[in-house]
Amino acid sequence: MTNFVPTPTVPAPDIVRCAYLELVVTDLAKSREFYVDLLGLHVTEEDEDTIYLRSFEEFIHHNLVLRKGPVAAAAAFAYRVKSPAEVDAAEAYYRELGCRVERRKDGFTKGVGDSVRVEDPLGFPYEFFYDVEHVERLTQRYDLYSAGELVRLDHFNQVTPDVPRGRKYLEDLGFRVSEDIKDSDGVTYAAWMHRKQTVHDTALTGGNGPRLHHIAFSTHEKHNIIQICDKMGALRISDRIERGPGRHGVSNAFYLYILDPDGHRIEIYTQDYYTGDPDNPTVTWDVHDNQRRDWWGNPVVPSWYTEASLVLDLDGNPQPVVEREEKSEMAVTVGADGFSYTRQPEDGPAGEMKGFKVGSQL
Repeated sequence: MTNFVPTPTVPAPDIVRCAYLELVVTDLAKSREFYVDLLGLHVTEEDEDTIYLRSFEEFIHHNLVLRKGPVAAAAAFAYRVKSPAEVDAAEAYYRELGCRVERRKDGFTKGVGDSVRVEDPLGFPYEFFYDVEHVERLTQRYDLYSAGELVRLDHFNQVTPDVPRGRKYLEDLGFRVSEDIKDSDGVTYAAWMHRKQTVHDTALTGGNGPRLHHIAFSTHEKHNIIQICDKMGALRISDRIERGPGRHGVSNAFYLYILDPDGHRIEIYTQDYYTGDPDNPTVTWDVHDNQRRDWWGNPVVPSWYTEASLVLDLDGNPQPVVEREEKSEMAVTVGADGFSYTRQPEDGPAGEMKGFKVGSQL
């Protein structure tokens, strides 16, 4: 049975959006080739141990920090809050939850001021900040714009063994659910949760965790994603394309998943939808629906369900990985268990759906 995280009596911090991820990489030069030379992220600042990167439309100092270290892992999932007072609120909120909390008035990274980092109830290293150094927003620097330009940080995806527990915790923190995946027994396999007015700022994927599943950057159009695939093919690194390109059922976005030199997973993502209305409905998908993960029905490679990056505690040590007790989505969807479907039985036999027959002229 799920042990839910208690709801603090003090207000939750008012979160604006996901803002940056700090990644530990084992070879900084190879990571620079991947994120700068291949993907075209823009260097704000760098030294022999750290590279600060931002996307094309960003005005804060960075969206991604690459820090050289002995173990590849995620060191911080950072969120910007609405005002300096909300940093105080974050500290009070997590102290009441009984979490480990560390605050640095000068920030944990260059370009970011007063910040709070916590080991949250799910075991993830979360950061909350407001004060930040502004840098040039490159929106009209078309002289720098590449054919596969990454324009915004879109979301994180976190692997946790107990999605309902994580969902309740994040809803208490002010996140709203846009979409989820369940089965007829009520088992929840994943949930997409947002603060900004898109499908998600983070998602919870059911599996062994806590681990980072991926970080996602947006492009303007689908053709930008195709260009990245073509470029990887030309460079003979197409084996780093793990999945896609394709279109998700969940989120409706066009996607591509690729792996960096350490195996950190990056999603390139575009064309999801607006979720800002207060009564925006939650879309629930059947875990047996072949089109929830890929709208075209393409199978998901097993590594996408099993592989993910470690996360660190506040001392820089990898958090222990706890196995998921509920049945996994991979067990349901990989290996032809006989329960998955493309169309429901009431839609008719294969090749025939309500109002449409194969070969009919519309």
